[in-house]
Amino acid sequence: MSYLWHLLIYLGVYTIVAVSLNLIVGYCGLLSLAHASFFALGGYVYGLATLTLKWGFVEATFLAILIAVVLSLMVSIPAWRFKGNFFVLVSLAVQALLFGAFYNWYGDAPIGTLQNLTNGTFGLSGVSKPVLLGWQLQQTSSIVGLTWFLTLLCVGISWLLLGSPWGRLLRSLRDDELVTRGLGKNTRWLKTQAFAIACGMVALAGAILTSYIGFIDPSAAALDESILMLSMVLVGGVGNFRGPLVGAFILLAIPEILRFVQIPDAIAANVRLILYGVSLLLVIHLRPEGVAGKYRLE
Repeated sequence: MSYLWHLLIYLGVYTIVAVSLNLIVGYCGLLSLAHASFFALGGYVYGLATLTLKWGFVEATFLAILIAVVLSLMVSIPAWRFKGNFFVLVSLAVQALLFGAFYNWYGDAPIGTLQNLTNGTFGLSGVSKPVLLGWQLQQTSSIVGLTWFLTLLCVGISWLLLGSPWGRLLRSLRDDELVTRGLGKNTRWLKTQAFAIACGMVALAGAILTSYIGFIDPSAAALDESILMLSMVLVGGVGNFRGPLVGAFILLAIPEILRFVQIPDAIAANVRLILYGVSLLLVIHLRPEGVAGKYRLE
């Protein structure tokens, strides 16, 4: 049963990741490679807040979301004028900067100080389980409940936003930015809003996972993690609500299926990456709009 709880937590976390990234990719038409770095940022802020400030889950998670949103707004200022391949370069620069900070911000000092903020390659360990109203959630089933409450909250917020006039403006922005701008809409502000919401959501996902496993290190912000997140959206289908949910389920199922195949641990990770790549190529070739998608990303 504990294995099932474990899978449900990861499925909930990556559902939030995929739904949030779909706001950027599917509804703004912007390809972002920085999503994993904001995911890791949420985990690091949560870990530091609980380890050094002794904050509970709500306060630490709120701080993680706030910092991610503020940073996303700072990034959006130069990104406003970019679209397509140019925005990819901006997001790649952000990913490299954050990964470098997580990897190198280490010194001979206590964790959480300016000399040793992230503990470098060792990461943050010993992060406590979520504490709500003074009670620590020790049972994995309780963490599953918390994870899926927040997952459904994020999915519900996305559903409401994308079904609103704001969501229709995003679709118009994706299809033809010049026409949307000609209607008197501030397309730069629309992109900034979507990017900030997506970064806040993925920071929440990072905080949830860090609270569950009690650890976060720079590998969470690696480029291949961003590509995995992007693959979830592309495989499921961009620009619709079901796609990211389906994509997250499919790509999370691949490593779990490999557990039942007699593959040595030394090559299992490489086989997983190969299968991710094959899955993405098959979907792009056979169904470019994604498994559950309607809109084809050009």
